[in-house]
Amino acid sequence: MAYSSADHPASAPPIGAIDCDIHPALPNTRVLLPYFDDYWREHVLRRGLERENFEPSSYPANAPINARPDWCLPAGPPGSDLSAMQTHLLDLFRPTFGICNMIHGAQVMLSEDLSAAFCRAINNWIRAEWLDRDPRLRASIVVPPHSADLAVEEIERLAPDRRFVQVLLLAMTELPLGRRQNWPIYKAAEAHGLPIGIHAGSSFRHPPSALGWPSYYLEDYVSQSQGFQAALNSLISEGIFVKFPGLKVVLIESGVTWLPASLWRLDKTWRGVRAEVPWLEQRPTETVREHVRLTLQPFDSPPTEAGVRILLEQLGSDRMLLFSSDYPHWHFDADDALPAGLPDELVHKICIENPLETYPRLKETT
Repeated sequence: MAYSSADHPASAPPIGAIDCDIHPALPNTRVLLPYFDDYWREHVLRRGLERENFEPSSYPANAPINARPDWCLPAGPPGSDLSAMQTHLLDLFRPTFGICNMIHGAQVMLSEDLSAAFCRAINNWIRAEWLDRDPRLRASIVVPPHSADLAVEEIERLAPDRRFVQVLLLAMTELPLGRRQNWPIYKAAEAHGLPIGIHAGSSFRHPPSALGWPSYYLEDYVSQSQGFQAALNSLISEGIFVKFPGLKVVLIESGVTWLPASLWRLDKTWRGVRAEVPWLEQRPTETVREHVRLTLQPFDSPPTEAGVRILLEQLGSDRMLLFSSDYPHWHFDADDALPAGLPDELVHKICIENPLETYPRLKETT
C-alpha cells in the first residue's frame, strides 16, 4: 500500500470525528453509593470502602502524561467533571461521539463479587451522570475480568442500552485473554455486536514485565506494549477469531509501532508450527487486519514524517487506526491530536469511517 498524497500537518481532528477513547473519572467513591443495590451499599459503608479511591497504580496521579495541565481541575481528579470535559474536549474538537472508557480498580479487586458490584455501580453511574446528560457520549461496559459468568451477566444487563458500544478489559489479567475461561465474554460480545476493548493496564496478578517487578514508572509504562503483544498472541493462537468470526478487538492505548515487527515474527513462527494450531488457516497478519483495531493515542511516532509513512505501509491496512484523544491523558502537543505525516484521505478514515465500521451501534444514530 502506497500513500502518495501530501503530508497532513499535525492538527486537531476534523469536526464530526469520533473519539474512541476518553476517560471519565470518579470524583470519589462516595458518588457511587446511590448506584449500588441495598446489600452492597451497606457492605461498602460497613467496610468504609467509600473512603477509598481505588485508582489503579498503573495510572499514578502525579505522572505528567496522566493529565494535560490545562485539563486539570481545581478540585478532584482530571476527567471527573462533565462540564469541564465538555469545555476542554467536546466543544473544542466537536466530535460526533466520544466513547467513555472507565479505568478503575474495580477490575483489579480480588473478590469477584465485590468487583462485579463495583462494575455495576460504575456502569449505572456512567449511564446516569454522563450518557444521560450529553447525547454525544457513548460508553464501554466495565466488567469483572476474573469471572466470566459475572462479566456476561453485566453484558446482558446493559446490552439493550444501545449507548453502550463496547466491552472493556485490561491487557494484562489473571490469565492470557485467549484462554477458554474467557470465551463466554467473547460469545456474549459477539452476540450483541459489541467489540472487545482491551485497554492498557494490569490486574497485577503478575509483573507487567517478563523479568519481574520494575522499579520505575518508565519501565512499567514501556512494558505495556509487551502486555499487548502477549494478549494479541493469545487471542490469535487460541483461535478466538475462528470461534467468534464476528468479533472485533480494539487495542486502546497500546501504541502502534510495535505491531508490524510483532506480526512478522508471529507469521514466521506460525509457518513453522502450523500443525500445532491447525485452526489457523490464514496468516496471523491477515487475521489481525480483519479483526483488530488500534486507537491513535498514544502514537509512538517515528521521528520523521517519512518514518510515519513507512509505518503505515507496514501496517498494510488503512482500516486499523481509530482516532482517540485519550482525554484527559496527554500525549500530543497543544491541540494537535493528529500526528504529522498522515495523508488527508487516511485522516478521514481514522476519524470517521473506521470508527463507524468498528462500532456498528454508532451508525444507528448518525
